[in-house]
Formats: sequence, C-alpha cells, structure tokens
Amino acid sequence: MSSIKHMVTFSLHAGKDNAEAEAFLQVSREELAAIPGVEQFEVFDQVSSKNEFDYGFSMVFADQNAYDAYNNHPVHMKYVEERWNTKVSRFQEIDLVIHK
Repeated sequence: MSSIKHMVTFSLHAGKDNAEAEAFLQVSREELAAIPGVEQFEVFDQVSSKNEFDYGFSMVFADQNAYDAYNNHPVHMKYVEERWNTKVSRFQEIDLVIHK
C-alpha cells in the first residue's frame, strides 16, 4: 500500500481571520506535526466559493500502521478531546492513496 494523504477541511466556532482562529491553527500545527509518523503537515486557508469550510489541514503517513499510530497517539487523542471537539464547528475528512 502506498502512503496515505489525510486531509480535513473545517470551520471554527470562532469564525475565521481572527486571533482565536490563528491561535487554534498555530497550536494545531505545533501539536499535530510533532506526533511521530506525521509527514508534510500543512495548514490551508480555503479560497474557493464552492466550499463551505474555512481552513484545511493536510498530512501524509507512510502507511496504515503510521496512520493508526497517529490516531491512537495520546497527544492526538488529547488534542481531539480538548481542542478539536470544542473549537471546530463542522468538518469533513478524506483519506487518499494514489490510484494504481
């Protein structure tokens, strides 16, 4: 199996382009990118009028084992419980592998 590209688009209860949103994005970058197995962590601003979300995260995992380890890592689990579940108003996730 090839690497997995994990992406999520989301909006925050706080809205966008404000200090609270910037703080969330910065802390997310610091905490999530530091988890072992996370590669190419990127934060995006949504610019398309065809999408209802404001921001996006993208990261790559070498394989399913790396992705599973990330999902079960204590830092990720705490982040989801304390930050994601309280700050994010709506989201959509997608996990992709290269089509062969």
